[in-house]
Amino acid sequence: SLSQSAGRKRNQYPLAQPATGKHDRKITGKNAFAVDAQENFSPEEIALLEKAATKVVQRQMTTPAVIFLESARPLNWIGSQAMTFFQPILGLVVSTKEFEMMAKILEKRKSIDVLIELIERKDAESIKKKAETQTKRLPSKT
Repeated sequence: SLSQSAGRKRNQYPLAQPATGKHDRKITGKNAFAVDAQENFSPEEIALLEKAATKVVQRQMTTPAVIFLESARPLNWIGSQAMTFFQPILGLVVSTKEFEMMAKILEKRKSIDVLIELIERKDAESIKKKAETQTKRLPSKT
């Protein structure tokens, strides 16, 4: 009877398998640290990131935004989950479609890099335009 109860306990968890050496395991599927190699952004996602970058540059917040994004880079996925959590409340203030899309974008590891690159590019374009405008306004010495 003791051997029968031991046999039942062993079969109680049919999916559990006996431990094998660590080199005998096959890794299949994704794990917690898997990285999606193909993190492509759709044209709509790029347009939304460009819109955000344009607003940052228009408000002359390039440096603080880049510093914040660089420091928050490891937390971009957590930020996307927080956005999903607060979406019902913030949906009253901002566009729900864009808010959901931004949360989806932030789930991708490269999203912060792309946003920083867009902000810096738009800032450089803004500086170049200002410099061109100023050189046109300067009176020529003849």
